Order: sequence, then structure tokens, then C-alpha cells
Amino acid sequence: MSGSVVDNTVSPGNSSVAIPTDISGQILDLDEDDDLEVFSKDLTLTDGSSFNASMQTSPASMINQYKFEEDAEDTKDIFVTVDNPESHVTAIETYITYRVVTKTTRSEFDSSEFEVRRRYQDFLWLKGRLEEAHPTLIVHPLPEKFVVKGMVERFNEDFIETRSRALHRFLNKIAEHPIFSSSEDFKIFLTAASGELSSHKKQGPGFLSRMGDTVKAVAAAVRGVRNRPLEFTEMQEYVDAFSQKISSLDKVTQRIVREQKEYLDELKESGPTYALWSQSEEELAEPLRNVAGCVDRCCKETEEQVKNLNDHLIPVLHEYVLCADTLKAVLRRRDNIQADFEAKTEALATKKADRDTMRDDLDKAEDRLEWANNALKSDWTRWQKVMRTDLRSAFVDTAERNVSYYEKCLAVWESFLHSQRTDAEGNGNVDFS
Repeated sequence: MSGSVVDNTVSPGNSSVAIPTDISGQILDLDEDDDLEVFSKDLTLTDGSSFNASMQTSPASMINQYKFEEDAEDTKDIFVTVDNPESHVTAIETYITYRVVTKTTRSEFDSSEFEVRRRYQDFLWLKGRLEEAHPTLIVHPLPEKFVVKGMVERFNEDFIETRSRALHRFLNKIAEHPIFSSSEDFKIFLTAASGELSSHKKQGPGFLSRMGDTVKAVAAAVRGVRNRPLEFTEMQEYVDAFSQKISSLDKVTQRIVREQKEYLDELKESGPTYALWSQSEEELAEPLRNVAGCVDRCCKETEEQVKNLNDHLIPVLHEYVLCADTLKAVLRRRDNIQADFEAKTEALATKKADRDTMRDDLDKAEDRLEWANNALKSDWTRWQKVMRTDLRSAFVDTAERNVSYYEKCLAVWESFLHSQRTDAEGNGNVDFS
């Protein structure tokens, strides 16, 4: 595989244009075409029967393969950055690409630094490949697929920047994962030139194969599992409760931000009103001007506060809303693998013909189920630790920013009171005690 060493130029073949700075309204996002080689969100619920040929499935190898390191962060040897979104216009489509810069000390890479450009569908391909190879490991979610109405040639800058940050977090979660970070597909994603990546994407299972997997998954879901282990039932209950709580918190936080924006708009209107009033009220002119100044300063602090919530708290909450959906899908895939094993067990007990072949299939299904269970149990513990660290960090950061915001606004109004007390003491006609 040829590596694409760092190059500041954009891959030829597309006409690049700068992202407009004054964008209004909504956009039509054309970078997420549903190519057949891309695993869409609806087609990732496989029955777990697809595994790499090199994957070991003996119980001992499964335990060793999914033994997660406690101090992985201390030995991190790959760093990925997603930034610099660019709009591309061709004769048939308009789309966004993002720069992906990788720095690593790993010996399996041909260079220590790579730079490529990727579009959203490339990230979607990577996620699908990881889920296909490891159906019961937890892949961090991608930002949602937006279908936004508007003009074709214009892209909302805030939307693009938000997506860029989410894609950055997605790749870093993959890079920090003890299994995914060593995936050949991840390496290809980070290093391959555009044409080379396209050829790799075409090597995946065809559309009919994926549809077959989906049909099997639906059949397994209908059949259900009879003897799900208690630990996975408890896991399902935890995920359901977590999903309800994080979704509620996400909605409430977004509503708070909307209300703060409305408050900010009202605040911006009140300042000029005080200033205008001061021109016709000579005796109150100075305090009115001071109030107008205080309101203006509080407007700036409130604007910063709203931006902080939008940039730091809401993205984390919403990502874990999507994580809850991912966990539900992982648990469904595990159940599908168990349902397949149970169906084969029942078939062996009721049929006399081809028992040797059926016994071989049953042994493989049993190994597959044990592999899936071990993988999920190990990754579940890792995911909970990461989730709690992420949310705790977001809550602490929000608390610190809230304290700073209210302290600044408090200082603004205290300065106003101090000025009025000084004037009152000078005039001797007002009591503020």
C-alpha cells in the first residue's frame, strides 16, 4: 500500500472553492451519497457471521485478543487531526472534504506523518468496515446524516465546522481503541490516496450480500433469544435507562440554549432603549447611560456563554445520544449471533441427516457466540470508563464556565451599584443601605 506523505496541496480532479463566510438559512448537503460500497446506517445490523479470515475464534485466543490495556493512554503512538474543510464543485455534484493529518511512531506505517482529504462517505465506509469485522465492539458514532434544504452552491459554515469537530472526535476515538486502532481499514483510511481508497471500498461485500445479512438479522430478531445471559439483560436495561436520561438531558440543554438566545436578543434591544432614554431625561442621564453600558457588557458575556454551551456541552451530550443507539445495535447483533446458535442447536436435535456437517456448523456458531460475548464484555467496561470520563469533563467544564459567566455579570452590576452609591453620597440624598 502506498502511503500519501504530507502534502499541502489538494488532490487533483476537483475544483476547490473557498467556503462562503456569509451564509444564510439552510443548505443541501450533497456529500453523503449512498454508494453501494458504503455501509449505510440501516444496513449495519448483520447477523455477525462475517469475520476476517485471519480472526482466531478459539476461546483462549478470544480472551487474549480482547484483553484491553489499562494504561493505553500512556503509550499512545498515533495522533489524528481533522480540520480545514473545503468545498468542492464538479460537473455533477458539490461536496465537502476534510483534511486528515496523522502523526505516528508505529512501525507498520511507511512514514511518520500523512495528510489526506476525506469526505463524509469515507468516514461512513470506515465505520461500516469496523462494525462488519467486529460486530460486538462499540464503534463511536459519526455525526448524523443531515438532509438540509437550500441552495446547492452554498454551505452553512457553522454546520461544516460542527461536523468537522465531530469527525475529529470520531477518528480519535478509533485511534484510542485498542482493537480498532490496529485495523488495516483504519490504516488505509489514514494513508491511502483517494484512488487507492476507492479501490479498497469496492472490495467490500456486494449489495446483495449485505441485503442477505440484513434479512438474516431480521429473521434472528423475529426469532429472538431464549436464554440470554443475565449480564447482557442487565446491560440492555442499563442502555435503555441511559438512553432515556441522556436524550432528555440533550433536549433540555438544547431548549435552554434556545431560550438563552431569545433572552440575548431581548437584552440587545434593551441597551439602546436605555441609551435613547438618557437623551431626554437629564436628571437620570448618567445612570441610564451606565445601565446601557452594563447591559451591553452582559450581552457580550451571554453571547460567549451560549457559544460555549453550543461548542462544548451540547456536542458531548448529543454524541452520547447517538452512542446509546450504537449500543442498542451492538446488543441486537449479539442477540442475533446467539439466536443463530440456538437455531442450529435446535436443528441438530430434530434432524438426522447431515449431522456431521450440522455439528461443524454448530461448533463454529458456538465459537462465534463466545467470541462475540467476550468482545462485548471487554469493550463494555472500556466504553463505560470513557463515557464517564467524557461526561464528567463536560460537566466540570460547564460548571467552571457558568461560574465565570455569572461572576463577570455580577461584577458588571456591582460596579454600577458602586457608582450610584458614590454619587448618592456626594449628593447626600439617597440611602442604599
